[in-house]
Amino acid sequence: MMRALYIAKTGMDSSQFQLDVTSNNLANVNTKGFKRGQAVFEDLYYQTIRQPGAQLTNGNTVPTGLQVGSGSTPVAAVKVFTEGNLEQSSQPLDLAIQGNGFFRLSRPDGTIAYTRDGEFHRNENGDIVNSNGYQLDPNINIPANATNVTISSVGVVQYTVPGNTALQNAGIIQLTTFINPQGLDSIGQNLYLETAASGAPQDGDPGADSRGTVMQGWLEDSNVNVTTELVNMIQAQRSFEMNSRAIKTADEMLQRVAQL
Repeated sequence: MMRALYIAKTGMDSSQFQLDVTSNNLANVNTKGFKRGQAVFEDLYYQTIRQPGAQLTNGNTVPTGLQVGSGSTPVAAVKVFTEGNLEQSSQPLDLAIQGNGFFRLSRPDGTIAYTRDGEFHRNENGDIVNSNGYQLDPNINIPANATNVTISSVGVVQYTVPGNTALQNAGIIQLTTFINPQGLDSIGQNLYLETAASGAPQDGDPGADSRGTVMQGWLEDSNVNVTTELVNMIQAQRSFEMNSRAIKTADEMLQRVAQL
C-alpha cells in the first residue's frame, strides 16, 4: 500500500506536467510561428519479485515473472514542427516560410537565434529587424526613401527609389535548417538556439537543399489545435483525479490495517 501511494503520486506529477504543456500551448494559440509542445512520458524502474524465466523447484520455468512498476515520469516536452496555417497580411515585411527552415537573427551578444515568426520591420537605420529589434543575419538594409519593396520566394530583397525605376538589390534573406529541430533550445520571444542535439545549422538560400521558400505579405499562425488541446486537458484532469483517488484508497486501507 505504501508503494501504491508513491506510484499514484508519480501519476499526479505526470498529469500536472501534461497540463503545464497543454496550458502553454493554449496560451500561445495566437502567437505567430509558435510550435506546440508535446509531453513525453516513460515508466519508472520495476521491482522484480520473481524474474521472468526463473526456474521452479519442479524444473519448469516461469513464463511471465512477477514485477511491480514504480509509476511514470515526464522525460521530454518536444516541439512539433508541423506548419501552421498561413494568414495574408498587408505589411510588405511580413514573411512566412513555406516548408522547412528558420529565419536567422543576430542577438545583441553576438549569438545567432532562429525563429519562424516573420513579423519584421525597419528600424531607424533601415535595417530589417524583428519585434525585439534583432537584425536579420546577414543584415539587410533598406533606405528611408525606398519604395515598392519586394521579396521574392527565394529571398531576394529589392526596392526602387524616387526618380529611378531600376530595381535596387538590398540582399538575400537566408534560411537555416537543422537535422533535428526538436533538439533546439526554446528561449522565449519566439526564438530558438542551436544545441548539440539539434546538429549544426545548415544555412543557405530559400528553395535550395530542402529549405522552404519565402512568402511576402503572409504570416504563419501557431500550429496549436484548440480542440486537441482541450481533449488533452480533460485527459490530464481525469488522470489526476484517478491517481488522487488511488492515494485516498490506499490511505483508507492503511487506516483499516492500523485499526486491526
